[in-house]
Amino acid sequence: MSAEAPKQAAAALRFQRVTKWYGTIVALLDVSFDVGCEVVGLVGKNGVGKSTLMKLAAGLLQPSQGSVHIGPHAAGTAAARADLGFCPDVERLYENLTAVDFVAWMLRYHGFGRRAARDRAAATLQRLGLGDNMHRRIREYSKGMRQRVRLAQALAHEPRFVLLDEPMTGLDPVARAELSQTIRSLPAQGVGVLVSSHVLHELEAVVDRVVLVHQGRLLAQGRVGELRAQLPSQPHRLRIVGPRLRELAAVLVGWPQVAQVRVHDDAIEVSVAGEAGFYEALTRLGAGWDGGMHEVVPLDDDLASLFGYLVG
Repeated sequence: MSAEAPKQAAAALRFQRVTKWYGTIVALLDVSFDVGCEVVGLVGKNGVGKSTLMKLAAGLLQPSQGSVHIGPHAAGTAAARADLGFCPDVERLYENLTAVDFVAWMLRYHGFGRRAARDRAAATLQRLGLGDNMHRRIREYSKGMRQRVRLAQALAHEPRFVLLDEPMTGLDPVARAELSQTIRSLPAQGVGVLVSSHVLHELEAVVDRVVLVHQGRLLAQGRVGELRAQLPSQPHRLRIVGPRLRELAAVLVGWPQVAQVRVHDDAIEVSVAGEAGFYEALTRLGAGWDGGMHEVVPLDDDLASLFGYLVG
């Protein structure tokens, strides 16, 4: 899928030139992007418009200008709500209900009959790993179990698109890994996903693309590697492990693409200011280097580094 946008026909969520004012405050300004049957990460600092964007997609707010669509339907309409699953960042659950009762009631609001709602709720909770606990009251649940309940109510009616606002907050590592796997599986089921998170390294492991929002504007969108390639003036750092490190550093420091080499006890750190031809030359050097190069690791080819470079 291209960095610009998914194919128009495949768009499950579409923002078209969306602006949102709160009085004299501009929360979003002329934002346009599409999400297809994929997982797209929404990235930005607190207060830059991520929550407003999520609420607009959910139909909880209306744009001041522009349009938001879930499939062919305007966000906020009954048809759009039927195609949408929403897991907000604020947790509001009915503590005295069991998980299966809560999800079944949410399905009743979507028009399912009593029996069908309960059967579907049980099947969804089973699929999300709560089969042995779905009949316990929610007040007895751990944070990870509560997140599964919230995800179940967003997925049980089989939406076309799902909004997940900070879904990993407060989860332990095991619960985060399980939730990541669940999110990654949704496109294969025909479900598009927009997920926001401040845990950038975990978000990177889940998403196909990222949308970066800063000060109410769409700053960039695309795959992490594609966006990194758009920053040619930003040195790219890598760590090299191998034998004869000082000799290797002396060779690399003379290359025109290398801006700086730092020698540590167990590795050297190289800053590459111009990447054209660098990796090909490094491969040839490594093939003939006595003892070989044990490891070459990019240090800033990740979402957190990219986000920091783009917003400063």
